[in-house]
Amino acid sequence: MYAEALDVLHALTGNPDAQFHPGQYEAIEALVADHRRALVVQRTGWGKSAVYFLASLMLRRRGAGPALIVSPLLALMRDQIAAAERAGVRAVAINSANATEWSDISGRLAADDVDVLLISPERLTNPRFRAEQLPDLIRRCALVVIDEAHCISDWGHDFRPDYRRIRDLLAELPDGVPVLATTATANARVVADVAEQLDVRLVNGGSQRPHDGVFTLRGPLARSSLRLGVLRLGNNTDRLGWLLQHLGELTGSGIIYALTVAAAEDTARALAAAGHHVRAYTGRTDPADRQVLEDALKGNRVKALVATSALGMGFDKPDLGFVIHLGAPSSPVAYYQQVGRAGRSGADADVLLLPGIEDENIWQYFATASMPRKEKAEAVIAELTRAGTALSVPALEARVDLRRTPLELLLKVLAVDGAIEKVAGGWQATGVPWEYDADRYAGIAAARKAEQQAMLEYERTTGCRMEFLTRQLDDDDAAPCGRCDRCAEPWYPAAVDTGSTERAAGALAAAGVEIEPRSTWPSGMDRLGVSTTDGAPVKGKISEPDRAEPGRSLARLSDLGWGGRLRELFETSVGESGADGPRDGELPPDLGKACVRVLREWDWARRPAGVVALGSRTRPQLITSLARGLAEVGRLRYLGEMPVRDGHPASRPGGNSAFRLAGVWGGHVVTPELAAALAELDGEPVLLVDDLVDSRWTLTVAARDLRRAGAGAVLPFTLASAG
Repeated sequence: MYAEALDVLHALTGNPDAQFHPGQYEAIEALVADHRRALVVQRTGWGKSAVYFLASLMLRRRGAGPALIVSPLLALMRDQIAAAERAGVRAVAINSANATEWSDISGRLAADDVDVLLISPERLTNPRFRAEQLPDLIRRCALVVIDEAHCISDWGHDFRPDYRRIRDLLAELPDGVPVLATTATANARVVADVAEQLDVRLVNGGSQRPHDGVFTLRGPLARSSLRLGVLRLGNNTDRLGWLLQHLGELTGSGIIYALTVAAAEDTARALAAAGHHVRAYTGRTDPADRQVLEDALKGNRVKALVATSALGMGFDKPDLGFVIHLGAPSSPVAYYQQVGRAGRSGADADVLLLPGIEDENIWQYFATASMPRKEKAEAVIAELTRAGTALSVPALEARVDLRRTPLELLLKVLAVDGAIEKVAGGWQATGVPWEYDADRYAGIAAARKAEQQAMLEYERTTGCRMEFLTRQLDDDDAAPCGRCDRCAEPWYPAAVDTGSTERAAGALAAAGVEIEPRSTWPSGMDRLGVSTTDGAPVKGKISEPDRAEPGRSLARLSDLGWGGRLRELFETSVGESGADGPRDGELPPDLGKACVRVLREWDWARRPAGVVALGSRTRPQLITSLARGLAEVGRLRYLGEMPVRDGHPASRPGGNSAFRLAGVWGGHVVTPELAAALAELDGEPVLLVDDLVDSRWTLTVAARDLRRAGAGAVLPFTLASAG
């Protein structure tokens, strides 16, 4: 069989001298000759895709059906299909981005005109796909491939709940169908977990038992092409200044990773303004624009993409010249995965980490994002059980106080646990008992904490950085690289000149973030007891006469510039409420000046004539001093406060739109004095001032009440935006 495999390799590569990398043929043999289930853990660039393409073609030669590849990202699918086409493999994908092509693909599958079919793990939850296509695929497929298999494991750095459905898919496969799981980022714990999930089959009409053992192939994970380094600088100004000064000196094109969307966008804006050809790439980037940006980087038409982790597993540019991190990922394994984007062709590439003082706070926020909270999970199951029929996600939002993204994640977790299922029309309860696995989630939380500590140790280590990373991946071959800034002298300039620091400071001092007005009421408000004073339902579009105008915040709390100053203010303002809650105080002068600058640059259609302060239980002094200060500097009339209604319960942070709106509905009062002052303005616009905007419902309801009391346009202004 070796000769046959080598012939196929030569045909695919077009190179008659091509040879297998160590371990490649052994993996192919386990799949094609022995029909085994195999787990391959090899560094990026080793050639894992070559294994499954070769195995697919060799099985096709033996009369078998297509291979089924489960792949986590659309961008990764695009790269895999492109690689398959270059190798002469007929590959197609079924995903959310090509729904118009599904019927053609189904026809090609029926005609046996497909060698490889790629799907996302989310397809396995789609009722139509499960009913109409999956049974035939299970019956006919010659090989199942699970790419980026660490996503299966709770302990993996990029766990995806839908990946856990793959265990059920594998259990249903006919005997003799080989399975290949591949990853470049799995430590021993993840390897053991993935192997256990691979090693199942169905027996006795539905129960699962171990299969025949998993062939596991682990290779050395060190990347000899990478030159690692860590440079600690004082603050965000110094880090951005370093980039402004030295980005152009880095070889080729690359990726600058940031921990938050705001940081990526701020950095890209500052670098572009200084003449560097960069673009931002985040979870907010439109899918069509993502492909354009990826192609621009691959074609070296940009110096860098400033990206969040949205640009990760799915991106393949073998000659990527550098990876810079503004802030550290929360684990060495996640860091290894991201820096693995560089130097894949074997050419040298530079990798530099610029840690941030805010890193640990960001890690804490995301640490348990994928873990269900017991009370929320039980509430979802109870509501679905009570409904007795399928409920859509918007309908569930009106019944359970969870925002859309965490609610959708929780639904996936509960579906994988078997407590609920996705059907036509939404989600329904299955009646299967569900218990909160407290030990499991406590273990995951502890593991995440240990990973964060290990990342801090990577930053401080006096030993080889590549050896440290590969030991975190339990690589028995871990050894000093001889190239990093610990094995050799630092390869990067450490100095930042005054001019670059001043340019960075100027960029970070830029102020002003738009507050987009709400335009539609959440569904299901009648269930939460929200209605107008005349009993009319609150639903549908917010009418133009009731709607706020676009507003402004000084900055987002996550911004690189004013964000840090605002976080400091909100944490340390001194007042009478003490340590039991948010503390209050007068607005500091530097923030006041910045707010005035935002108003000066605001391109409103009509200048406001008055200022209204939104009443607050937590920071009344801060808000009032801001409102009065803006009125004085802008020579506007201070109309007074819109106080909190007596006896109205305090609103809680977090939660979904429906519950947030219900919590603030009727929460503020237009007093007779304020109504009289508004009447005197005779329909002129007013500025509505608050300290922090998050869901925007407080401002939306207050603007509606002010408009109905006689105000003209209502222009919201806040110190900070949580978005």
